[in-house]
Amino acid sequence: MSPAPRSPITVLKGADDVLLGRAVTDLIDELVGDADRFLMVEELGIDAHLTADEDAYDIGRVMDAARTPPFLTERRIVLVRNAAVFSTKELVAPLVEHLADPLDTTILVLIWEKDPRPGHQGAIAPVPRSLVDAISGAGGQIIDTGAGRGQERSRWLADQVSASSLRLDPRARARLEEHLGEDMGGLPGILTTLEGVFGPGATLGVDDIAPFLGQAGDVAPWDLTDAIDRADVPGALAVLDRMLSGGDRHPLQVLATLTTHYLRMLEVDSPDIRGEKMAAERLGITGKQSTFPARKALTGAQRLGSERLAQFVSLLAEADLHLHGARSWPPELVVEVLVARLAGRSRGAGARR
Repeated sequence: MSPAPRSPITVLKGADDVLLGRAVTDLIDELVGDADRFLMVEELGIDAHLTADEDAYDIGRVMDAARTPPFLTERRIVLVRNAAVFSTKELVAPLVEHLADPLDTTILVLIWEKDPRPGHQGAIAPVPRSLVDAISGAGGQIIDTGAGRGQERSRWLADQVSASSLRLDPRARARLEEHLGEDMGGLPGILTTLEGVFGPGATLGVDDIAPFLGQAGDVAPWDLTDAIDRADVPGALAVLDRMLSGGDRHPLQVLATLTTHYLRMLEVDSPDIRGEKMAAERLGITGKQSTFPARKALTGAQRLGSERLAQFVSLLAEADLHLHGARSWPPELVVEVLVARLAGRSRGAGARR
């Protein structure tokens, strides 16, 4: 069996390591087919991208591999990990030039993931526009391996379940989605477990799947702030528990989320700010960026009122001191108390400036 024909370059990107890793494995398996993987695939990681003094990145090794003819195989696959370090137009310029006339015997697979070195694991930079255009012009593709959000994520989960041999009733599927939250990377493992227990083709309900779900997954940060804004103390504490356990978030990360939420409100808490547009300008939201965060901050500030908002900021400052040793509480307890206080004091909010 010969390897499947593919475009000269594919970029796989995504923030979920499990889903991204699965997509990489599936793509490489498809490209290699029954050929000799050892001869066909060359893998380059972060060490290949670093300059000699290890304080900058260079795409030279990638380009050397891309221009090397195959040996004892019909073609070569160059698997480039940690490709997101090439996040500027200047860094990708040699690759853009190469894609104007690529070797028909080389397939580039770029994994757009974070720099794995400690201290370098910030947000994943977007693919430079010049490279996006070059990939499109060469007939390549950029594939987002994530599950998306909202309705998009629900459709993704439904597609994954449909692609398996199992049949889940609507309640079971809804329970599975709620349980996974932001951690859709856990879905393949759960489906594999259910297939192993009940057998291929089984039709399952919510009671069937419940014992096999394990620990609840992470949730989005705004699930916490929305619950607090609704004055839902039990709901906010439940979301917090999932963030700390299923999401492995440190209490300081939770505090940062809450601080950002209320400092945005404080920033727009002014009689001079009238309307969403002015609030967006104050928050530095420009161009084509969504003004929804500005509208949410302005609505929150108006709902709480200046006096209560000042109290909330004081609670955040107090919690910050406690997390840094001013009180000998476990960090988890500090943020639990903070969340309970914020949600409890949101009751009856509605004061206007």
